[in-house]
Amino acid sequence: MHYKLSLIGFGNVARALARLLLRKQDLLKSRYDITFSFTGISTGRHGCAVNPDGIDIHKALERVESKQSISPLSSFNVQDSLAVIQHSQANLMFENSPVNTQTGQPAIDHIRTALELGMHVITANKGSVVHGYHELSALAKSKGKTFGFEATVLSGSPLFSVFRETFPLAELISFKGILNATTNTILSRMENGESYEDAVKYCQSIGLTETDPTNDVDGWDAAIKVAALITVLMDTPFTPQQVEPTGIRDITPEMIAKAKAEGKRYKLVCSVEKSGKQIRARVEPKLVDPSSPLYGMMNSSTGVTLRTDVLPDYSIITSEREGMTSGPVETAYGLFADFVNAVKN
Repeated sequence: MHYKLSLIGFGNVARALARLLLRKQDLLKSRYDITFSFTGISTGRHGCAVNPDGIDIHKALERVESKQSISPLSSFNVQDSLAVIQHSQANLMFENSPVNTQTGQPAIDHIRTALELGMHVITANKGSVVHGYHELSALAKSKGKTFGFEATVLSGSPLFSVFRETFPLAELISFKGILNATTNTILSRMENGESYEDAVKYCQSIGLTETDPTNDVDGWDAAIKVAALITVLMDTPFTPQQVEPTGIRDITPEMIAKAKAEGKRYKLVCSVEKSGKQIRARVEPKLVDPSSPLYGMMNSSTGVTLRTDVLPDYSIITSEREGMTSGPVETAYGLFADFVNAVKN
């Protein structure tokens, strides 16, 4: 079957996804008889393009990365994301617009519109899950479509699907982990003697954080991931504002050196505990020692340990390996996996 795809947001992750789809297109065809074309693209700074007969994705990538508008690739005039969704004639939309931790907009409107038009929707946008999960999941079910969001937490590593599909009727009572790769990388590099400013610049240079790293370093990215896990896996609406995160800006090189001398290190730790109907969630820098499973998670490694009412602790960890840093490609794979699972049958 041929799928027409629209990309709402064409930043680092969406461009990595486009390249991954191109790299895997022969396997998609041979294994699942799936082909695809891109019929709509919306960017924040480089215009929009729609062509139901297919946009030249190579030219779109080239134009955006050379800071040119993609509008010349469009078969008719479109000015915003909603127009792209409405005119793309897509079967599936990838929503990767910038995350709004306060409201989840405009991603929620994008997803609602696409589902109402009969599209599958795959997203890495955490705001849409935190602020729209129950509504959007119900809408997707009513339309017989997929609302996939595996890429929102732990990048491409399956977490939501593992818990929901392989832990039937287990109740999640607590979890603890490192959910933000950027802050973990910054703290690791500071431990090796690099300044905070240089560590941030490094993360920006490899696409691990945005030009404005506020969401990462102030703990909001971790907080919204915590809220997403609570909302979905504990089936309890929760917002990042309820987490009230503390970031890493106040961690100084002197503090890191002192901790290192004592055989400890700082981590931005996410922790959640449920007692009855009460949920306590925190994101804050904490000192950990070698007895903690978080101690050995360095650089862009992330992970979480889940505790349920029926099984011992279960951990999912994404470990950075030599020569490969977690980032846009891994998140893109989460989107790709949701796409394959949505359409392969």
